[in-house]
Amino acid sequence: MRAKKVVPLAALAVAVVLLLGTGATAQQLPLEPPHKDFGQAVWPVYEGWYDNPDGSYTFLIGYFNPNREQTFDIPVGESNFFSPGEPDRGQPTHFATTRGWAVFGVRVGADYANKAKELTWTLVTNDQTTSIPMHTDPGWYVEPFEDAANKNRPPALRFEAGGKAFEGPPVDGIAASYTATVSKPLTVTMWTDDFKGAGYDVASPQTTTSNTPAQNRRRRPGLVLRWTKLHGPGEVTFGEQRQTFQESKQTPENELTFSEPGEYIVRVEALDETGSGGGGSQCCWTSAHLRVNVSAPSNATGE
Repeated sequence: MRAKKVVPLAALAVAVVLLLGTGATAQQLPLEPPHKDFGQAVWPVYEGWYDNPDGSYTFLIGYFNPNREQTFDIPVGESNFFSPGEPDRGQPTHFATTRGWAVFGVRVGADYANKAKELTWTLVTNDQTTSIPMHTDPGWYVEPFEDAANKNRPPALRFEAGGKAFEGPPVDGIAASYTATVSKPLTVTMWTDDFKGAGYDVASPQTTTSNTPAQNRRRRPGLVLRWTKLHGPGEVTFGEQRQTFQESKQTPENELTFSEPGEYIVRVEALDETGSGGGGSQCCWTSAHLRVNVSAPSNATGE
């Protein structure tokens, strides 16, 4: 039985490996990479792994784009691929100017740890190659569905009233599918809730203690929704890219507008008081992927 522990934030920050070329010596990403407007590489990030009931493993994977103004659309291929084996493992092809925490997951069999070659994700951006391997080191075990210390769980997202609740990483593929028309806003409605453990203090992402007066604890929003494009041939405009609510139980809506016909995958990320990346613990927030098939306008004028 493996010893298991949650990955600390500092370990995650140095997890990304830069490959200067085939056979070159690997270098670690610095803790605070410089932020510039253009010209820097996008870094794949390995967040950690967890086991599934059937004995398989899931790797949680994100990315970091330190460019303030430069986004990237990189189709699966020679500049965006997994190896060995199938190059497409559901990775994003659009990279926003952000740190994307646990954007997607890759499931592998129980025998993965015994394989000679590790699965690796490689990106080429601004003529720079970055790559990260996946492993099952016990120190990288994460618990994204429940915090062991305070029993906090990720926010629940539903895309129809009384429908299936999605919590944690996007392990169930596509959470909901929609159709839309170019330039006509699509309204997405959700039903949200959150589950706090008995020892979880809603005023701050810490266990409640009698030595911390309530008036001295800074309250974070009960729910934050963040929207990003993952795949698609054109631009996606969001009515609100970030939506903030004081209470977790809501029925929020957002409008999505698409510039070109085709299939899109959009990610909505639901954060509770623990914030981005769970404050480094990889729990507790939810990431859901939405598929939108966008058609061209019905006439040549686009009206």
